[in-house]
Amino acid sequence: MDRSMHGRKDRLIRERRHDTYREREKWPEPTRCTECNAVFAAGRWSWTPPAKDAHKTVCPACRRTADRYPAATIQLAGAFFTEHREEIENLIRNVEALEKADHPLERIMTISDEDNHTVVTTTGIHVARRIGEALSRSYKGEYRLRYSDGEKNLRVYWER
Repeated sequence: MDRSMHGRKDRLIRERRHDTYREREKWPEPTRCTECNAVFAAGRWSWTPPAKDAHKTVCPACRRTADRYPAATIQLAGAFFTEHREEIENLIRNVEALEKADHPLERIMTISDEDNHTVVTTTGIHVARRIGEALSRSYKGEYRLRYSDGEKNLRVYWER
């Protein structure tokens, strides 16, 4: 029998993208993060006060931070950035505070200097995109986004 006429019988099975930090099942409600005190209730994470009988876990944002595995990276560079660093970092912190108030899993992990630029890492892609948009709106400059790994990771570049 000529197999080329009937197609392959040993088809390759592609594994769905795996995200270690995304839970496949819902946590029991209510659940409190032992690190940051965020609470999972009514199907989402929030900053509501935890119930006394809440289950305990470490939320995905705290696990990412502990593992030093960011969901997004923002690269900041340029002479304008260097001259206005404090003002720009205040803007970044303000954007994070607004985002984190409604979405506890969206946080800044680190702000560090590398070679000739500064790198901000975040626990979520949404806060990184919002920071990039805020920088572009407020200070103009060159702004680019690059999603990778099926849009689970993001790199933001801003320079002026």
